[in-house]
Amino acid sequence: MTWQKPRLTFSQIINMNVGFFGIQYSFGLQQSAVNPIYDFLGASPDQIPLLNLAGPITGLLIQPMIGALSDKTWSPRFGRRKPYFFIGAMFCSIGLFLYPFSSSLWMAVGLLWVLDAANNTAMEPYRAFIADKLPPEQHATGFLSQSFFTGLGITLANVSLYFFQKHIKGMHGQIPYWVFGSFFLGSICSITSVGWSIYKTPEIPPTSEELAALKAAKKGIAEPFIEIFEAIKDMPKVMWQLALIYLFQWYALFCYWQNASKSIAESVWHTSPSLNKSLYEEAVGWTGLVNGWYNVATFLSAFALVGLAKKYSPKLVHIVCLIMAGIGLLVFPHIENKYLLFAPMTGFGIAWASMMGVPYLMVVNNIPKERYGVYMGIINMMIVIPMILQNVTFGFILKHFLANDPGRAISFAGAFLLLAALATTLIKNTKVKEDTDVPPDVMSVTTEHP
Repeated sequence: MTWQKPRLTFSQIINMNVGFFGIQYSFGLQQSAVNPIYDFLGASPDQIPLLNLAGPITGLLIQPMIGALSDKTWSPRFGRRKPYFFIGAMFCSIGLFLYPFSSSLWMAVGLLWVLDAANNTAMEPYRAFIADKLPPEQHATGFLSQSFFTGLGITLANVSLYFFQKHIKGMHGQIPYWVFGSFFLGSICSITSVGWSIYKTPEIPPTSEELAALKAAKKGIAEPFIEIFEAIKDMPKVMWQLALIYLFQWYALFCYWQNASKSIAESVWHTSPSLNKSLYEEAVGWTGLVNGWYNVATFLSAFALVGLAKKYSPKLVHIVCLIMAGIGLLVFPHIENKYLLFAPMTGFGIAWASMMGVPYLMVVNNIPKERYGVYMGIINMMIVIPMILQNVTFGFILKHFLANDPGRAISFAGAFLLLAALATTLIKNTKVKEDTDVPPDVMSVTTEHP
């Protein structure tokens, strides 16, 4: 008789994913606060993409390696994934605390590398944690609960920027004091939320056969890299198709995050960082509110997407969400009323919920369970490689083809999201259907053969 993983209650699934909240708070600050800090420290628009290389490079190197290492890890006391959660969260908290003290552009860049390495160390095992702990019929709820906490964490990060910008005045060097409030709050959220998940969620011990395989596995510094290359060689077709979607999707997202505050400053306040620093600070604060709103839409819609994926298939849900986001970004730079910016961002937020959960439903059943960690790391490589391409190429595109215009950069991102929707049509249709033996909010993923 095959051993089945025990089903978890909804509250247990929430507890195991609370740590994702703190990790995503940190990513929220990276989306909305790091680029304005670069602006405050004197970076030019075409420098911004290269200054953001830390995220994709550390993701490319660290997430697959951590995934491979965690697959081969087991400690009766500390578990398999938990040690990586804790180490990543601890260094993330330290990085967030120190970041606003940056006194020069290159100090900010250096600290971003530390912060991104820590975030990636904590985040990668979280995807594998879902596959470790939950039976297949609960994967949808598990992955989309991470979308919920993604939205919640990034919302708080962005709203905190707006709140502190309105209530804290003064400067520390070239950095406004209100930036410190958001980063200090993030430092606390990171370690406490991950600590809660570690405390509340026991890991499933390996079977005697799995433990014997772990002990027999070759050890050595090159072993994780060998495992990564072997996994890529054996990668199922659907993951290559996902890589094409991610090429357009994540290139577009980085274009948006790097240019949102400058686009809003230009369309609403008719200014730029070099023209009026005070007005630009207002635009940055409002961008935090706008980004916070799209993440409200994310956590409000995340669990609804489970039902839609059940009824219509993850593929169709993702296509519709990407189209909504693409049209929203095409409209975004032409809006002059700051309150109307929330309309296109609603669709963008629903799409963000899909991006953070639905693609995993399209591939998870094609991944062997003993390679969950390394394949989740490889999926992250599919995210960061487009980011690296964007960081290396978009500065040239922005300067020579888009006239360093942030509004045109946002429109460019919208067009790329529509191309991602087109690429999604290549994936074999899947649907999430209700398991008759479990409550109706818990789904299982099956593949429909043409």
